[in-house]
Amino acid sequence: MSLSDPIGDMIARIKNAQMRNHKKVELPSSNFKIKIAEVLKGEGFIIDYKVDKNSEKTNLVISLKYNSGNPVISTIERISKPGRRIFSSAESLPKINNGLGIAIISTSKGVMTDIDARKQKVGGEIICKVF
Repeated sequence: MSLSDPIGDMIARIKNAQMRNHKKVELPSSNFKIKIAEVLKGEGFIIDYKVDKNSEKTNLVISLKYNSGNPVISTIERISKPGRRIFSSAESLPKINNGLGIAIISTSKGVMTDIDARKQKVGGEIICKVF
């Protein structure tokens, strides 16, 4: 089965797993999803991630983070969708929740947070926002 929006599927799986207080969420792996997981780990939104290679397919296993029973990720929302791509220059990148959250940006220099993109003065596609 092919998905029309694999990143949207990843975000939905993370949301659903956190609503049910699961410790881990497993999803099909891709290099782009691994880069998003790296950003989430670097910003402290997840504990860890690992790539699990089975005989047929590779899966990405994300260990979710909770703070006193509540998920650390209160909101994760897809911005740029396959039907409508949202791009932004470095100067006009949005501030998420007055700087308390992050936007994950796909730039020519790789996947990074909006803060890093502003520092490097590089714009790109706004993948999702997390806070």
